[in-house]
Amino acid sequence: MTSATPSSERRVSARIGAISESATLAVDAKAKALKAAGRPVIGFGAGEPDFPTPDYIVEAAVEACRNPKYHRYTPAGGLPELKAAIAAKTLRDSGYEVEASQVLVTNGGKQAIYEAFAAILDPGDEVIVPAPYWTTYPESIRLAGGVPVEVVADETTGYRVSVEQLEAARTERTKVVLFVSPSNPTGSVYSEADAKAIGEWAAEHGLWVLTDEIYEHLVYGEAKFTSLPVLVPALRDKCIIVNGVAKTYAMTGWRVGWVIAPQDVIKAATNLQSHATSNVSNVAQVAALAAVSGNLDAVAEMRKAFDRRRQTMVRMLNEIDGVFCPTPEGAFYAYPSVKELIGKEIRGKRPQSSVELAALILDEVEVAVVPGEAFGTPGYLRLSYALGDEDLVEGVSRIQKLLAEAKA
Repeated sequence: MTSATPSSERRVSARIGAISESATLAVDAKAKALKAAGRPVIGFGAGEPDFPTPDYIVEAAVEACRNPKYHRYTPAGGLPELKAAIAAKTLRDSGYEVEASQVLVTNGGKQAIYEAFAAILDPGDEVIVPAPYWTTYPESIRLAGGVPVEVVADETTGYRVSVEQLEAARTERTKVVLFVSPSNPTGSVYSEADAKAIGEWAAEHGLWVLTDEIYEHLVYGEAKFTSLPVLVPALRDKCIIVNGVAKTYAMTGWRVGWVIAPQDVIKAATNLQSHATSNVSNVAQVAALAAVSGNLDAVAEMRKAFDRRRQTMVRMLNEIDGVFCPTPEGAFYAYPSVKELIGKEIRGKRPQSSVELAALILDEVEVAVVPGEAFGTPGYLRLSYALGDEDLVEGVSRIQKLLAEAKA
């Protein structure tokens, strides 16, 4: 006689069931669905350049499609010529010298982040995660068996954490500190002095540092990108860099990222990838090779447009009563505080969180933004300014008009 399956039996594993959907992709998908239905939605959700991938990169991919060499399996860790080019590009752009054997090519930055954490974390290891954080970081840490420990910064410090805050969060189980500059979602950039202080603190305590350099070329004004292992050479043996072509070259859909790390970590992460996905698409790898081997003229033009949009968005957001938006120094996001608007009446409703406020904005004026809860800090909204100037002005104007109706 077969026993009945208990109704409480879990069909999805606890590990996977605990993962939240990417909030940024969810907002973007909803905005695109509404657009497809004919609604005049403007989406500030996804961090995706609105520019096409430069022609010379596309042409390299077209040629790769015709070459039978790329119709077959290639090494799981990446095309040797691409790994060598990434090492050369890293020296060119940040002054950090690495060997091709220290590079793993991944299916986008997300796989790079997960595999990096998976390669160094054991169950229960703690990772200090400055918040606001990009949604994928804590989920990747949990998937790898680690424990994210949040350290929160707010608008009063430009969303930058201090060494004192990091030290207060350090325990005997701390293994890694996450360092992201320029930041998604805030656009904050650490000064060279502050970055060096954090790196020296990590080195003093024997911690690993995972640093995400995906926005290295998108800095504005007086801000300057600096690579942590260059500032603090003592970190070299315990530093992991993740990066990719998505933001710099408008290649979000091509899905090519990479990990730079000590060789034993790269070997372990490559073994993992050999079972998870094998090689990244050869066509995309050849496109990435053209991108990292070429000049930075295309990104200079995109950066000029982003800078203009950045200034317009921040000015317009700060014109709204109850909104305060620090000026982002990098990436392509604004992260305004809307805490003063929570609980106020807007068109007969009183949003009690930034989640509810974001939903109200979408429902009432058809503008999609991402609430701060997605990034670990309720009371904020993230808006990407990687979209056309006209849409940007129209979208923020709609928000201005709506929030001008707020009353106690």
